[in-house]
Order: sequence, then C-alpha cells, then structure tokens
Amino acid sequence: MTIAELLPPLAEPITLAEAKAHLRLETGDEDALLSALIRTARDHLEGQTGLCLIVRPLRLYLDDWPENKVTQIARGPVQTIETVTVYDALGDPVAADVAGYLLDGAARPARLILPERPATMRALNGIEIDFTAGFGESGADVPDTLKRALLLHVAAMFELRGVLSLDEQPGAVPQGYDRLIAPHCMRRL
Repeated sequence: MTIAELLPPLAEPITLAEAKAHLRLETGDEDALLSALIRTARDHLEGQTGLCLIVRPLRLYLDDWPENKVTQIARGPVQTIETVTVYDALGDPVAADVAGYLLDGAARPARLILPERPATMRALNGIEIDFTAGFGESGADVPDTLKRALLLHVAAMFELRGVLSLDEQPGAVPQGYDRLIAPHCMRRL
C-alpha cells in the first residue's frame, strides 16, 4: 500500500501571521524562512500522525483487494472517494463503479467498502483509489492541539536557523510536542 499526494494543500494549518505572533516578530525579514518552516513542521506532523491537516487529493495504490472486503486507508480523515481505477490485461485503465460505496472516513485507519471490486491484471499497483483527505480547507478546521504543536515546532526550528540549514530541518522537536500530538497518533503493535 502506497499513498501519493496528487496536489499540495492550498493553505497551511497555521498562517504566517500566527507564526510571527507566536515568535513575537514584527518585521518581514524572515517571512520566507518562516513559510518554509511551517511547511516542514506540517510535513513532519503529518508523517508522525498519518493525518492530512488541510484537505487535498491523494491516491492509494494497492496490488490487490484485501480478502475481508474492507479497504483500509491510512491517511485521514478521508472526506470523499473520487475514483477507483483498475487495469485490464492490456494495461489500460478501467474506471470502477463507486456508486453505493460505504466510507468510514473518520476511523483510524479509514475504512472503505465498495459494492463491487473489479479484478486487476497488473501485478503491482493495479488498483488506484483517488480520495480527498483533511480536516478542512483552512487552519480553522484543524484541532487546536495540533496547531499548538506546529507553533512550538516552528519556534524550535526557528531557534536553530543559524545552526542547521532548511534541508536539515526538523533539527529538534520541542518539549511537549509529543504530548500534544499523542492523541492523534495511530498506535501500532
């Protein structure tokens, strides 16, 4: 199972103004750096939790359908299922009928049941499920604890701006960050 981001989010969960207020910065001298640190903090948090903070399109690649008819989607919260594509013997894409699907998008992981699961003839990545995931269109829809974690993380990385390049970020995770994101992390055995 592989998940690819089709388009980046149109906004960030915290704005540049929120980050500057948190850091008590009044000038625009560091705006480009702060914007990059916000993206880095979001990427890190989404990687840690398996969440999409801002709504965007993603694609799930599967080799075959699961035996129990429930397809799990590890990135969430899933809002909608857009398309399901399988590949025929010639390698051509065939759109599957998604009418009547059942989706539990808030579950972790999200669960999808399709009324019909057409076979694929491609051995690897023969099934593509395009879906939309995220809390909402703006940071106002993101849980406050996650926004607070992002602000703390941006501040920690901003402190290291002269020590580590942007490519080496995140260089530090601030104290309390793990406690803020813990309720949103998926537990694995």
